[in-house]
Amino acid sequence: IGIPSQTEIPCNGFAIQCRITTEDPEKGFAPDYGRITNYRSAAGFGIRLDSGNGDAGAVITPYYDSMLVKLTATGRDFETACQRMDRALREFRIRGVKTNIPFLENVIEDSTFRSGDAHTKLIDSQPSLFSFIPKRDRATKLLNYLSDLTVNGNPGAKNWRPAKPFAQPRIPNSTSVPPTSPSSREILLNQGPEAFSKWIGEQKRLLCTDTTMRDAHQSLIATRMRTFDMLNIAEAYAKRTPDLFSMEMWGGATFDTSMRFLKEDPWDRLRELRERIPNICFQMLFRGSNAVGYSNYPDNVVAGFVKHAADSGMDIFRIFDSLNYLPNMRVAMEAVREHGKSVCEAAVCYTGDITNPNRAKYSLKYYIDKAKELEKMGAHILCIKDMAGLCHPAAVTKLVSTLKQEIGIPIHFHTHDTSGLNAASIMAAADAGVDIADMALASMSGSTSQPNLNSVCAAMGGHERDPGLDIETLNEFSDYWEEILTHYEPFYSAPRSGTAEVYLHEMPGGQYTNLKEQANGMGLGHRWQEIAHTYADVNQLFGDIVKVTPSSKVVGDMTMLLVTQDLKAKDLLNGNAPNLDFPESVIDMLGGGLGQPDGGWPKEIQKLVLGDKIPVTVRPGELAPPCDLDQTKAELTQALDREASDDDLYSHLMYPQVFSDYLDSLKSFDRLTVLPTPAFFYGLQIGEEVHVDIGPGKTLFIKLISIGEPDDEGRRTLFYELNGMPRECVVIDKALGKESVANLKGEPGNHQHIIAPLPGMISEVAVKPGDEIKEGDKLVVLEAMKMLTTVSAPADGMIDEVLLKKGQAADTGDLLIIVK
Repeated sequence: IGIPSQTEIPCNGFAIQCRITTEDPEKGFAPDYGRITNYRSAAGFGIRLDSGNGDAGAVITPYYDSMLVKLTATGRDFETACQRMDRALREFRIRGVKTNIPFLENVIEDSTFRSGDAHTKLIDSQPSLFSFIPKRDRATKLLNYLSDLTVNGNPGAKNWRPAKPFAQPRIPNSTSVPPTSPSSREILLNQGPEAFSKWIGEQKRLLCTDTTMRDAHQSLIATRMRTFDMLNIAEAYAKRTPDLFSMEMWGGATFDTSMRFLKEDPWDRLRELRERIPNICFQMLFRGSNAVGYSNYPDNVVAGFVKHAADSGMDIFRIFDSLNYLPNMRVAMEAVREHGKSVCEAAVCYTGDITNPNRAKYSLKYYIDKAKELEKMGAHILCIKDMAGLCHPAAVTKLVSTLKQEIGIPIHFHTHDTSGLNAASIMAAADAGVDIADMALASMSGSTSQPNLNSVCAAMGGHERDPGLDIETLNEFSDYWEEILTHYEPFYSAPRSGTAEVYLHEMPGGQYTNLKEQANGMGLGHRWQEIAHTYADVNQLFGDIVKVTPSSKVVGDMTMLLVTQDLKAKDLLNGNAPNLDFPESVIDMLGGGLGQPDGGWPKEIQKLVLGDKIPVTVRPGELAPPCDLDQTKAELTQALDREASDDDLYSHLMYPQVFSDYLDSLKSFDRLTVLPTPAFFYGLQIGEEVHVDIGPGKTLFIKLISIGEPDDEGRRTLFYELNGMPRECVVIDKALGKESVANLKGEPGNHQHIIAPLPGMISEVAVKPGDEIKEGDKLVVLEAMKMLTTVSAPADGMIDEVLLKKGQAADTGDLLIIVK
């Protein structure tokens, strides 16, 4: 019949066909079924699709053929066909059911298959075909996050919602401004820290540190500023303000808050800003032996953290101790100096009033002696850290002018504008010879933040110490932050004006907003005046101490406990507060866990809090055994199921549970830092569209179309357009769930009832029914806004019933345990 032989048939091209099915290759190709939530197919030259059941919204049942589509790729040669098939498979997006696409990708990429030598036993002989890299599925994860936020609100933002979508902020242009001299970081990198320190002292102009990206937002909006908003203006900073001395943008509370509340990696913030701002020195706040945490860490952890931060781009380490206990600063200071390329700025914390003879504990001599000792310990710069804004113009003039005669290193003045007077303090300090001053851009200044950088620079124009910064540029930057600040409305809790109240309570600016947030969260916001007075009384109870994190937090913890119990500080010494369970932080501090204040702790309150426990009187770090960093990293690698990095190691060492929670968020929602700030905090409004850059050349355009009515189980379907394609997400409307059952209340005075002394979440239950207990035994640990309080047994007995479990919320007076 004229059929030619095989050798006579011409080959004009190659074709490969893949059957895409709902079969799971990780489970022996078992059929999967369910509803397809998203379906996007491939297209293009040389691609043919023969569709089956593939479509968004299609329901795949277990009763019929699992094929979704036949995908055919053609090419002039076999390699071209393989490349087209590989591209087409990667372009498919099928969500809601498992498919065999990962297996097909492995086959197409297999070298044996591409060589043309594959045969029917390829699958049996190549185990690598069943080694799959998990898909990140970032779009689905982000939509799930946005959907839950849109329907259920954000408790962390007090469920506040904007009345309408925010306008796009105007980002300042990045036109380069020629620097008047080499930038601060150029000098540091080229000449080293010793020469850098000398260069500072030779400058006639007042050098300026901008605190907008750290202390300003920590003081005004409870440390909630996101990296997203910083990166948008970062390039403009680098090109238009090269004459800034430094930018304080890391450390302090930002390390904790970035992971805990913002679901960000603090190390990413440091590196991404460093990449965009290579020419201005970065500065961080380092809490001595407390690093960036709230307790003492082993010496090798402190030193290792310093080295890793310096290697990651940090230049200037402002090191302080919350009690001005200088031995606690030694390890960090030595670590900075050993690095060789970083600057050690040692701080003496200012409190009291050197012009007031009635505050003799904190005299001028006290500060001069501390400064001289820090210079001997190797400081490149001395910082006067006026964390509450108490150093008024007369005091700072006296302090700076005397220090200039007594020490030979530059002086950096840090203050807060809580009183409303401290721009005058900075100008007085400049007249007295201070070398550097901390300020914040206008819209992020004032109140508990730093004084106004724009105004001070304008007022000093033409002055012999004129900072030389361009006012127009500063104003444009301020306009940007003013627009951005509206995105953080629910977090703004600073006073709208200066207040003389600061001279009563002496709260650090950064703590003021945090404590006010804590009070509001505990339902005590209306008792703020009482809280302020109690804070001052607790400070005197503790011996009039230096108050800065973490010591200020301890004063705050004790204050909140007394207020919730309707007690005064004097009640503790009068015996009117028997069996009071003191916060863990108070026990730790009075036990020597933070070090020793000048003059020691008042014996009466120390005995009351510690009982028979013997306090530590040496540097706490001396008692902490070195951490086996290699072993910890190996354990972390096993727990993470991937190679742990140094970022992971030090985040884990600082905040183990917070870091674990951050990783859970990362697993569930991927990197939320890519979301615009309003979307991150508040979700989307109907008709609102955002664009999200998830990678180079990869942008998601997300638009919320509508929100469906709830079904019988309280589930709502949210309808989106994702890059122009329909997409759905289903979330539970928590407002439609079962009504919560109120916890039982305990009977005050009933010795069988163990009741919650303050509102919080139960983080630990240490007993179970049937356990015998002794007076003072730990029963329950409550956590309220990072404050841990142990509820102890008031007497010997046996546990009869435990009413609340770990993770449940308790209110003041709730019945926790019944004893008999």
